Amino acid sequence: MTQTLLSFGHGYSAQALERILLPQDWRIIGTTRSEDKAASLMARGVEPRIWPGADMTPALDAATHLLISASPDDGSDPVLDALHDDIAARAGQFAWVGYLSTTGVYGDHDGDWVDESTPLTPATKRGQARVAAEAAWQAIPGLPLHIFRLAGIYGPGRGPFAKVRNGTARRIIKDGQVFSRTHVADIGRVLAASIRQPNPGAIYNVCDDDPAPPQDVIAYAAELLGLPVPEAVRFEDAEMTPMARSFYAESKKVRNDRIKEELGVDLLFPDYRSGLRALLAQDD
Repeated sequence: MTQTLLSFGHGYSAQALERILLPQDWRIIGTTRSEDKAASLMARGVEPRIWPGADMTPALDAATHLLISASPDDGSDPVLDALHDDIAARAGQFAWVGYLSTTGVYGDHDGDWVDESTPLTPATKRGQARVAAEAAWQAIPGLPLHIFRLAGIYGPGRGPFAKVRNGTARRIIKDGQVFSRTHVADIGRVLAASIRQPNPGAIYNVCDDDPAPPQDVIAYAAELLGLPVPEAVRFEDAEMTPMARSFYAESKKVRNDRIKEELGVDLLFPDYRSGLRALLAQDD
């Protein structure tokens, strides 16, 4: 039987898994909302479905594996809103189901460490919606669900270099603020490792080994480029969108022991320094 991944919301993180599975002769069906993105998926060998809109019954019938990257919409999960009963009826058909969540479900811990057993106390509406979505997926009987709580994602096209180069980067300083991060390539490796050794019910934090203040990342990017370190701006004085400001409502360091010990993942980019050096080499 052909291994077939049905990927809902086939975006940046899902494409990292795509790059691993396609060379292994997997069939990948990915949903997107736009014709342009559908054309891009098709050019890479992914079978696109424009959804919402397309009838997903044939794709669900063919799927051996599901990946859900779509984020909650108005507080509820868009995939379950539309397809809960169809997915529940096929729960025993799937060898593996992955749900991409966020470390935002843990809320604020004043810079202390969290792991997968930490109580979920999200401080933002986005985090609260993710907790509800996780619970909704977990409630489907017999579904071989794996939850991946992703830290801040960076990678090709999502690094700090463009802003440093064009002078718009700022080092926003908030005392005690620390974030965990993950390179998108390591997300793909974690997902692929889980697919190889399923453990239904498992929850994994996906992040690197080096939580760090955001201003340190910007400063290092400037150093790599040989450009002046951007000015420091106090958080209280910074002009920011409500979305950007909300990220600073939570400060924590995220443990990643489980992806190493259970899945045997050896991170390509264990810290932001190695990740940024690799991104700059790709740019060149």
